Amino acid sequence: MGSLSKCSRPMELFPSLRPTFPRHCSGLCSRQAQAGSEAGTGPRIKRQLKVLTQDRGFGCSNPIYGQTLNPLNLKKTPGGSSGGEGALLAEGGSILGMGTDTGGSIRIPASFCGVCGLRTTGSRLSSSGVTSAVKGKKSVTTAAGPMARDVESLALCLRALLSEDMHRLDPTVPPLPFREEVYSGKRPLRIGYYESDGFTQPSPSMARAVRLTSRLLQDAGHQVIPFSVPRVDYAFIHLFTGGLYADGGATLLEKLKWDIVDPSMKGLVSLLRLPDPLKCFWAWILKYIDPRTSQNLEEIRGVGTPKKLWEQHTAVEEYQQEFIAKWSSLDLDVLLVPALDPAFYIGYPALAASSFSYFSLFNVLNFSAGVVPVTTVTLEDEEELAFYRGYYGDNFQEAVRGSVGLPVGVQCVALPWEEELCLRLMKEVETLVKNQREPK
Repeated sequence: MGSLSKCSRPMELFPSLRPTFPRHCSGLCSRQAQAGSEAGTGPRIKRQLKVLTQDRGFGCSNPIYGQTLNPLNLKKTPGGSSGGEGALLAEGGSILGMGTDTGGSIRIPASFCGVCGLRTTGSRLSSSGVTSAVKGKKSVTTAAGPMARDVESLALCLRALLSEDMHRLDPTVPPLPFREEVYSGKRPLRIGYYESDGFTQPSPSMARAVRLTSRLLQDAGHQVIPFSVPRVDYAFIHLFTGGLYADGGATLLEKLKWDIVDPSMKGLVSLLRLPDPLKCFWAWILKYIDPRTSQNLEEIRGVGTPKKLWEQHTAVEEYQQEFIAKWSSLDLDVLLVPALDPAFYIGYPALAASSFSYFSLFNVLNFSAGVVPVTTVTLEDEEELAFYRGYYGDNFQEAVRGSVGLPVGVQCVALPWEEELCLRLMKEVETLVKNQREPK
């Protein structure tokens, strides 16, 4: 997303919502974060984003403005690609923003910066006018969504956007207004949960956040049912990575042909530029030494033919139905799963790219998913991190160490077109956590 103009109306009606601008904006807004001088206008803020969102990492830097920092710890990344918005919200410079999410680009910054973010179902919100470095992907769905400091602000945003005007202005968006009765419902929910997706070992704080939240929900009268992700390796490597690079990276490389390559993307770009026989050779060499890397190399070679592309699309549809069938067999309303926490040190996202499996799964499934903060990293989490080994070389202790006090969130997930139900779970979690923190 590019620059965002903030409408003044909410600030005129609710002065308490007027953003406060800190003396420093962690390199992302500084002098640009000034209120407009024109009467009746709110502040116009240009915030940093990654120039291209197809990086296998999830930091936030670009060759024009440089590296964006996390305002909660200037040695950490705010996440990406909507990292500028996440940092601005965390620093108090904004009350609401929009992002796009292909593999977690709304939810990762929300998680790293301790704010709320919602990835909607693809096409629930209009993408008209939204630019993208790589258009045409069908296997991995990019979706727009709001980011804010609390869940009610996300709901307020969707109430405003999901009006009759949305379908009138963009007929490709279904005429599905915001369903207040679902968001404000009171019936107990059947909530599936897991502490690990089985692909990447969660950090101690990630697993603890899910345990804490599931206990609070159960105590509040909701049913909490264990859930496991079917064929997660297949979903992340073949469907997500294979779908993202179905063209072998040709579209991305074409866009970068005469451009400066950001340091965060140089490794990926160099890999994509390798001749196909060399990729094939390295995939064969690594098959028994490092099977996951070998599989990823095979996937980024691309599908090769239109027939193979259609087969890939079919594989995604079949996996969606398999996942939904398991969901339905447990009669679930929603899922509670880990987010990716805490924030990584700058430079580490590209070294631990497999860890965003916790987010990318729901882009393949095209489910609605949101992040809400629930706790912070404790000294006990930090001590337990010393024993972290990873399932399969996914050791990211160095990326997350030294994070005591940084926010930790959970991810709330609902089926396609069920944003209101997703928001309801997020609001329930937010309320229960807040009540637990407040003195009796």
